[in-house]
Amino acid sequence: MASVIQMAPLSVASKVGFGTSGARGLVSDMTDQVCWAYVTAFLQAVVPGAKRVVLGQDLRPSSRHIVEVCAAAVRDRGMQPVYAGVLPTPALALYAMQAGIPAVMVTGSHIPFDRNGIKFYTAQGEISKADEQAILAAELADPGVYSGLSLALDPLPVAHYQQRYRDFFPANFLACKRIGVYEHSSVARDFLRPLLEGFGATVISLGRSDDFVPVDTEAVSEADQALARDWTQTHKLDALLSTDGDADRPLIGDETGRWLRGDIVGLLCSRYLRARTVVLPVSCNTAIDRCGDFGQVIRTRIGSPYVIAGMEAAGAAGATDIVGFEANGGFLVGSTMTRDGHTLAMLPTRDAVLPMLALLALAHAQGVPLSGILSGLPPRFTASDRIQEFPTARSRALLAEFQASPQSVGEFFSSLCGEAVDRDLTDGLRLTFANGEIVHLRPSGNAPELRCYAEADSESRAKALVVLTLEKLKQLHH
Repeated sequence: MASVIQMAPLSVASKVGFGTSGARGLVSDMTDQVCWAYVTAFLQAVVPGAKRVVLGQDLRPSSRHIVEVCAAAVRDRGMQPVYAGVLPTPALALYAMQAGIPAVMVTGSHIPFDRNGIKFYTAQGEISKADEQAILAAELADPGVYSGLSLALDPLPVAHYQQRYRDFFPANFLACKRIGVYEHSSVARDFLRPLLEGFGATVISLGRSDDFVPVDTEAVSEADQALARDWTQTHKLDALLSTDGDADRPLIGDETGRWLRGDIVGLLCSRYLRARTVVLPVSCNTAIDRCGDFGQVIRTRIGSPYVIAGMEAAGAAGATDIVGFEANGGFLVGSTMTRDGHTLAMLPTRDAVLPMLALLALAHAQGVPLSGILSGLPPRFTASDRIQEFPTARSRALLAEFQASPQSVGEFFSSLCGEAVDRDLTDGLRLTFANGEIVHLRPSGNAPELRCYAEADSESRAKALVVLTLEKLKQLHH
């Protein structure tokens, strides 16, 4: 009798589990059996009637082999795998929605190269938390062999993604602009040049790497900040663009070489799209609520599934012109948007390209440099960083102690921010202090990291709050 794979025990034993975006783990734990089982469970429990499945990957050293194993799982279910190659995750999701088929993306996004992950999409977009539970509840017949499948490239998904933006943004609106693209190991590095040049820009390729570079758009390294300043000055750039590994989170630098915060990028992109309803995680800058641009601002737990659920609920309640974004800058379109006679179809998954083009188009429409579109925003500044290799169990124990004991909070934070006057437990622990400053602590959903977000009335103070808080935590748990 054939043996059975039970997904829940396999997930625990392999330490490959669902985080805020897909199933992730160490490459050494993502064995052929584990990867085959996750994809098979998705196909069996979530999209059992599918005929074709489109697959893509990022540039991590382990991704090609994993995507071949995923393709074998598709074949073993009697379905046809369609290989889209190395491409942005939102390009894969867009094609899946247009073609009415599910998709599987092999990527670890921004986490270190010794880890990887698998993201799943139905024909309607990202899977939900309920879908994740259905996958973990699945029982599978174990074939005992999980051989990979040789794949031929289908270029259509990338072509569809390019056309989405060519049809929406003004012709030649980047004429006379010099734009740098920090390519590193991003899947968008060969996509952005022709797209930007098609709008009239002169594109300078920078920082291309044959080794995987784990760029985190929520915690930009000092080295990448220095590179941005140097490149902008050396090449006289009007803007500097980059993404994380799978190009669903943007990095946008202005003409001074300053990387813009992801939540401010989301605010400005929403402004360009003339959104009425904005859905975003609790960690995002309160300038979004204070600016007065939007009829409704809805805050959720951190992670795109929660933002998507918030957008869906808003639509069901009758809201229109719905968008969402995260503090990492990834932007989601929850309903059809129109501007200047051009239509943008919904794409309810994180996207890096839309906010890049939207901010550049906003500057073009206002006749100002990229830094100029920040003028008039409420003076609220955010910063974030994390302690790496900080076990999730330790993070949760720390937050449980703070949540249970106001005295512990007072003792820890009194010298940093004064008295805490509000406590938000939507996701982790978010404290607002009497002086208006905010500190938010939560364990990462994707890696063993403790993340810290801070908000204050100056950029320097927000950064200082993050540094001081993390230093004190390191001392406390050394």
